[in-house]
Amino acid sequence: MSRDTGSGAYPGRRRLLLAAMTCAFTALVWRAVDLQVMDREFLRGQGDARHLRVVAMPAHRGMILDRQGEPLAISTPVQSVWVNPQEIITAREQLPRLANLLELDMDYIQRTLASRAGREFVYLRRHISPDLASQVRALEIPGLYLQQEYRRYYPAGEVMAHVLGFTDIDDDGQEGLELAYSEWLRGLPGAKRVIKDGRRNIVETVESIRPPQPGRDLRISIDRRIQFLAYRELKAAVQQHGARSGSAVILDVQRGEVLAMVNQPSYNPNNREQRRSDRFRNRAVTDVFEPGSTIKPFTVAAALEAGRYQPHTLIDTSPGYMTVGRNTVKDIRNFGPMDVTGVMRKSSNVGVVKMALSMPPKTLWGMLSRVGFGTTTGSGFPGEAAGLLVNHPRWRDIELATLSFGYGLSVTPLQLAEAYSVIANDGLLRPVSFLQQEQVPAGQRVMSARVAREVRAMMEEVLGPEGTAPRARVAGYRVAGKTGTVRKSVAGGYAENRYQALFAGMAPASQPRLVMVVVIDEPSRDEYYGGAVAAPVFSRVMTGALRLMNIPPDDIPPPLQASRAGGAS
Repeated sequence: MSRDTGSGAYPGRRRLLLAAMTCAFTALVWRAVDLQVMDREFLRGQGDARHLRVVAMPAHRGMILDRQGEPLAISTPVQSVWVNPQEIITAREQLPRLANLLELDMDYIQRTLASRAGREFVYLRRHISPDLASQVRALEIPGLYLQQEYRRYYPAGEVMAHVLGFTDIDDDGQEGLELAYSEWLRGLPGAKRVIKDGRRNIVETVESIRPPQPGRDLRISIDRRIQFLAYRELKAAVQQHGARSGSAVILDVQRGEVLAMVNQPSYNPNNREQRRSDRFRNRAVTDVFEPGSTIKPFTVAAALEAGRYQPHTLIDTSPGYMTVGRNTVKDIRNFGPMDVTGVMRKSSNVGVVKMALSMPPKTLWGMLSRVGFGTTTGSGFPGEAAGLLVNHPRWRDIELATLSFGYGLSVTPLQLAEAYSVIANDGLLRPVSFLQQEQVPAGQRVMSARVAREVRAMMEEVLGPEGTAPRARVAGYRVAGKTGTVRKSVAGGYAENRYQALFAGMAPASQPRLVMVVVIDEPSRDEYYGGAVAAPVFSRVMTGALRLMNIPPDDIPPPLQASRAGGAS
């Protein structure tokens, strides 16, 4: 009986074992079918979580172009080196090779990795050359990666530095027009979904989520050719006269456009390591000074508009000085009786003070404020100064007197150029712009056309043989202008041996197209007068600018005029 019982039990155990195996196999098959067919999104999600990533697509910043379409600021693609501290720590022995290649201190790398051990993204060095990027890539160190970015490049270097400014390491504007128009120039980064391998290298692009949008180009009013010319001559003058600094501005009279704006000393915006913050500011729009005798044309204009004087009205400047309250106003010598034109020609302080004191203070103040003194030009340049023009109810006689020859108010070189453009433009004030204008902007009349022409004719006399600025002449062109030699203010008064040399002028005087202001700060050698230091810079730059713009001469000698007329007939 025991044999029959044992024999009957064995087939049952075998069937039980087979049933269990069948169930297990069926469960495995079902699970495989479930994952591969019915619930395959689970596996795909798990794979995507490990290898599918959304990465940013950098967008380059728009170019800045000069008025001729020449590039002044360009964004070029570069590579930056970054690491995952959690991964690269496993290749500690290769870090000295990386440090040597990137020219970084090994202690710096170790401190950086230690302080950011919990992060997955840490920059080591940004904006490296393509050759260096290839060498870094060849190291094949785990956790070491490259990322494409953009770096700003300025082909003109220091020549355009103060106008353009520069961007930071993230390509955001920090100074100049780069800052003023940063939103316009900035691109919008894109995004794409990619598959990365175990070393975080992109092996496949799955889809584009958002294409990058490059920044918009900006065409400015600067003429690169005139800018180079002005920079060269200003730099040479500052060096020749041992000056502390210098600025020059050129405006297109008809459109109010800034054609050139240069300063000394300058800096190279392409070299981030050697930038000096004390050289960043654009002195032509941020630095103010007392304009001295360059204000006299506006004092004369106010007197002419008030109807108290005509160009040939006589003014007795004898004996070369006059008392105003307890103060004395002096000329460099006794010029005796002169007409108003002579007062301008000789730059007589006594003459303009007598004219100013014969008018209500409101008359002179109104003229100065209407031509733009005391307010910014509205150019939109970052950090532009408004200068200072105190309101007339506070003026005493001595303040009115000193104001008439340019002391007691402060201006910027750009403000002075804007004011002179009013005289050049027959009394119309047009807004100053750093952008190229598609249409001539409407002007605001702030001075009668008659007075503007009369003052301009007087200013031509300044460049004559008996004037203060014969060295500002331009061959073939009539030029109108005014010199200024200003004592610098110091604690307790004015310095005896520290000056600013100025010249402001326009050409061709018959129908002006260009206005230029030159300021040389603290010339330290033998010459310091505006007619000797600043006027020659005006002459050289204006000579080139008029020719570059193909502006026809207006001072042709009569024999040459006759020969040209005969040839034309």
